[in-house]
Amino acid sequence: HCSLFTVHCFGCDAMAPETSLLYIHGFNSSPASHKAGILREVFERAGCAERLIVPALPPSPRQAMAELDAAIASAGPVALLGSSLGGFYATWLAEHHDLKAAHINPAVRPWRLLDKYTGIQHNYHTGEAYQFNPAWLEELRHYEVADISKPDNQLLLTQTGDETLNWEDGWDYYGDCHRYCGLGGSHAFDNFDAFIPLILRFCGVSLTSAV
Repeated sequence: HCSLFTVHCFGCDAMAPETSLLYIHGFNSSPASHKAGILREVFERAGCAERLIVPALPPSPRQAMAELDAAIASAGPVALLGSSLGGFYATWLAEHHDLKAAHINPAVRPWRLLDKYTGIQHNYHTGEAYQFNPAWLEELRHYEVADISKPDNQLLLTQTGDETLNWEDGWDYYGDCHRYCGLGGSHAFDNFDAFIPLILRFCGVSLTSAV
C-alpha cells in the first residue's frame, strides 16, 4: 500500500541548467494558486524567474491543451508539474512529447469527477464566472492515457488525506512510475515547499542557487 518514502529511487540524471518548468494548475484554479506562488518565489530567489511557466488555462480541455502544446513548443527544454486536473493534462503531454512530469494529487479519469460541476462555475482565485459545458467531459476522455509507456518519466506525489480525490486511484494508475505517498495531508498537498527540491531533481531542472 502506501509508503512514506519514494517507492522507486530514480537516478541522478544530468540536469540541464536551461530546462524550464511548466506548472499546470488544476480545475477552477489559476496562476494565483498557493503552489504557483511558492514556485514563483523559489525561481525568483534563484534568479531564474523566466524559467517558470505558469499559464492561465481556459476551462475547455481542448483549448487548455492547445495552449499547453504551444507553451511546450516555444519553451525549449522543459519539464512538467501538474496539480489535480493539471496532473491529468501533464500525463498526456509527457507521453506525447516525451517529457519528464511530476504530478501532485493528480485527477485520474476526471470526466467521472467533474460531471457534478456542470452549470455556472466560479474560478477559485479570480472569481470569474463561466458556464461549464457538459461536452467538456468528452473532451477530457480524449486525453486519457490508458497505459503509460515510459513510467520512468513520471513521478506521482500523493497524500492519503486528499479530501477531493481518492488517492488510491492515482496510486494504482501510476503503479509503474516513481511514486511517493504521505500519510494524512490534503488535496492541496501539505508541506509542498519541502518537496520542491525532489521535484526539480526528478524533472532535471537545475537552479543557480539552493532551494
